[in-house]
Amino acid sequence: MQGIKFGWSRGAKRPAMRRLARSFMAGAIGAAMLLQPVAGGVAWTAAAAGSTPSASAASSPQLLLTGETPVTSGAIRRTYDFIPAQGEANGKTRVHVIAIDLTNPYVSLNAMTGGGTVPGKTSVGTMTRESGAVAGVNADYFDMSSSQPVPFGFHITNGDLLKTARKLDGMYMFGITSSGLPVIDRFTVQGSVVAANGAKFELAGVNEAAYWNPDGSASHVNALYLYTSSWTAEERPGASGTTPTEALVQDGIVAQVSDKAALPIQPPANGYILRGHGQAAQFMVDNLLPGTQVTAAYFIKSESSGMTYSANDWKMMIGGHTILVDDGAPAPFSRSVSSLSPNADRARTAIGYSRDKKTVYLVTVEKSGSSAGATLAELQQILVLLGVWRGINLDGGGSTTMIARPLGEFAPQLAHATEDGGSGTYQRPVVNGIGVYTSAPQGKLLGISISGKQVLFIGEQAAYALKAYDEYYNPLDPAGMSATWSLDKPELGSLADNVLQPARPGTGTLTVRSGNISEKLALEVIGEAQIVRMTIDASQTELAPGASIRVPVSVELADGRKLSVPPASVKWEFRGFTGTARDGVIHIDAVKEGAGTGYAIARYDGYSALLTLAAGGAEQLFEDFENAAAVAIAPSQAPAEVTARTDFVYGLPGRDTSTALMLQYDFSTSLEDRTKAAYATFNGQGVQLPGQPTGLSVEVFGDASGHMVRAMITDADGKDHLVDLAKSLDWYGWKTLTVDLAAYPLVYPVKLKSLYVASPKEGQADRPASGVVYFDDIALHYPAAIEEPESQTIVLKIGSRQATVGGRPATLDVAPFAKDGVTYLPLRFVADQLGGMTDWDGQLKKVTVLRGDRLLELRFGQETIVLNGERKDAPAQPYAEKGRTLVPIRLVSEQLGLRVDWNKEDNTVTIH
Repeated sequence: MQGIKFGWSRGAKRPAMRRLARSFMAGAIGAAMLLQPVAGGVAWTAAAAGSTPSASAASSPQLLLTGETPVTSGAIRRTYDFIPAQGEANGKTRVHVIAIDLTNPYVSLNAMTGGGTVPGKTSVGTMTRESGAVAGVNADYFDMSSSQPVPFGFHITNGDLLKTARKLDGMYMFGITSSGLPVIDRFTVQGSVVAANGAKFELAGVNEAAYWNPDGSASHVNALYLYTSSWTAEERPGASGTTPTEALVQDGIVAQVSDKAALPIQPPANGYILRGHGQAAQFMVDNLLPGTQVTAAYFIKSESSGMTYSANDWKMMIGGHTILVDDGAPAPFSRSVSSLSPNADRARTAIGYSRDKKTVYLVTVEKSGSSAGATLAELQQILVLLGVWRGINLDGGGSTTMIARPLGEFAPQLAHATEDGGSGTYQRPVVNGIGVYTSAPQGKLLGISISGKQVLFIGEQAAYALKAYDEYYNPLDPAGMSATWSLDKPELGSLADNVLQPARPGTGTLTVRSGNISEKLALEVIGEAQIVRMTIDASQTELAPGASIRVPVSVELADGRKLSVPPASVKWEFRGFTGTARDGVIHIDAVKEGAGTGYAIARYDGYSALLTLAAGGAEQLFEDFENAAAVAIAPSQAPAEVTARTDFVYGLPGRDTSTALMLQYDFSTSLEDRTKAAYATFNGQGVQLPGQPTGLSVEVFGDASGHMVRAMITDADGKDHLVDLAKSLDWYGWKTLTVDLAAYPLVYPVKLKSLYVASPKEGQADRPASGVVYFDDIALHYPAAIEEPESQTIVLKIGSRQATVGGRPATLDVAPFAKDGVTYLPLRFVADQLGGMTDWDGQLKKVTVLRGDRLLELRFGQETIVLNGERKDAPAQPYAEKGRTLVPIRLVSEQLGLRVDWNKEDNTVTIH
């Protein structure tokens, strides 16, 4: 390209501006690095910034290696458990690391974007796949509320500069020099535009969106910017608050100047567009005459050393944020971290390198399920424990994403759950990432691997596949390779070729052998003893013939893991109706005559959960916004500086012929560091909801902002209840949101006061500050009442078989008795007299009692009970006496919703 220079202290080079790297260097890890999961770890030896190191190793944080596997030659992925200084009770966190050996000739790092242009954003998975990387993480920060999202820092790919850095205090970047050395430093752009007559003007940046400078001034006021063909947006930039003067430069010659109006063209491949305002615009009009030469030269300047570089002095560069580790120890933060939720446990991303500059570490901290996330201070501890000599923070929270190619696989995959508040599979679109690339040739077969599930449930079928990899840990096609499969513990389940069907809980090892090469995969089959909670997330609870109810079942384990139970692993029992369960859906064929309540009991390995269905439930449309004059809705906000606007709109996508309520918000107009909200308020103080609804649903058009969407319900005592409709607006388009109002302590009658969007203080900087959400079709749900079992007051006397039931005399098979301070009586007698149903499982030695909407299970020899799917401690256990099962009176009765009174004067027990 003529007419533009990338300043370079050792001579001029002129790279193509939009050359997107497709081939990269890669390399070999020694075979010794291919390890099975190991246990071990190191203890914290340095204090976080501003803290005092503990003298006790027991109270020091630990980083325990749990597994490692090569991604490609020169890059290995490791997984750790981080135990904070307060101990595991404070929350264990999974840490994911990709270590890159920069001395390996086959592996390289590079910066990734979505399509190699700005502005724009896409997921790390898409960037990795489209650029041919074998692994990648998210990188720079960006303004999520901007319609032109660009990285804050420099972005250089293969020596080609895509964008320069903003003028932000304390902003660190990560780069790899052309000689292959990693660098972390603060860099700024230094450049100028020189006209043919010698006149010169400072160049503020390249391909930059509008932003606010640290001193509060607008970025493009009195400034001159350069836009290359990598900038694909129509405006250069949008929403800058300035009127542009633009000049088209082609092959170093001014081709056209447009004063106070943007040129209606895109920057060409053989040139660029200069964009100025104010003083810069006057310079352009006075000196950039069509047909004259012009030179644009800019350098990358280190703020610490003052040295200058050109773009092609660097293989890559991306922006970051604050420095975290310097000289192998936690460093004071180089810029404000208040917007990063520094003291909250969040997902985090960081990058750093070793003291000898031979290893780069890509680091993500997971926050999902049993992984607690980390504070910024804990992230510093993690980096130091990893051996990072110098490291910086990258965009985190909902942006944290790691993609990595499993050993033997051809396609990279999501390496761990994201912080999306849901399934953990949603990847937030981001502006750029760091990719790991390989150029290793195809080598000789080195090993094989197994792909398939490691955590299994009894009754499901799991198929496993043979994968192969070469001496460079790159995948090979296993077609034509013979495979023999074996299971070390046949009692764990049946194995037919490569398909395993677990039959009992436990752990085992699956082995595959091909020729003289074998590989093992550790397996875990979940059992009842590990479960602390089992839930049925039913799509509806109405008992009606012909109904189909989605019934996904999930369990929470004692170690904090939350897992979905495959439908094939769940056994169902129906009472009050007949039907079938198939593929996670219950189909009701017929309801038994006179039954107002039905029960669907889910069992897994003897562990149970209850779904109670009631006949006669109803849904009532409350508001569809078709008559805008009939409902008074006004915007409000908190704090007062937040901008909120409401309106009625017609013809939205998916609602072409109906009216919806619009709520537009802008949280950036408030500078307070707090939770912010924008409300659509009904009739000032709310609108009355008829009857006693126990559920509310509303159609919501989401904007994928990640904010919360809520309803505010005011009850009869005047108390406002904040009802969560969705923890995260992580979708775009229409979605039906339903909330169980019975879960809130409402005093009826109640009012719907408002629908609103809230931006919690935690992670606020990770979400766009402005957006718009639409609401339609508010409906209320009125379920039928669960039938209360008929019961009568029972009076028993310790040591006597004589009792009274409803005032009438009755005789027990076994007299109640006291043992170790606990009173026992025959279970079946109590359950039968109080309207319950009792079952005995002789094989499992388990007692099951179903009464009303409660399912209680007790096992001989266990110090816990299970009530409606939740395991609880039990002060006493069932007891066998003369062939009868006796249970603790107070435990069973109170768990079934009854009251027990004890009269010590006459040794009588009364159950109400």
